[in-house]
Amino acid sequence: QVHIVESGGGLVQPGGSLRLSCAASGVTLENAAIGWFRQAPGKERRPVACISKSNGTSYFGDKERITISRDNAKSTVYLQMNSLIPEDTGVYYCAIDPFQPIRKPCSSRVFPNWGQGTQVTVAT
Repeated sequence: QVHIVESGGGLVQPGGSLRLSCAASGVTLENAAIGWFRQAPGKERRPVACISKSNGTSYFGDKERITISRDNAKSTVYLQMNSLIPEDTGVYYCAIDPFQPIRKPCSSRVFPNWGQGTQVTVAT
């Protein structure tokens, strides 16, 4: 059974940075595709970034401020966010597709396993 724990969220001022972590167990991360999604208050969940088994990446929105990366040895995926703006506020979810030999779109429908989310609030 895949277990996902997100961490690293919090309250940050505009212009600040955060690094979110997604620790996974019950999965061989090197075979998996991973996505980060954001759900803003009152809005639907939307993709932020995805990384495929072969480390192909997809970004949505202001891609210059965001970097997704993975450390298979630590079974952890990261989302580095810089120059944060209030519109980045929301609950950030990590999602895993445990076995994705062929790259699929970065869509919530692709991922069967989800964490509980970590809250990011960008405000003064």
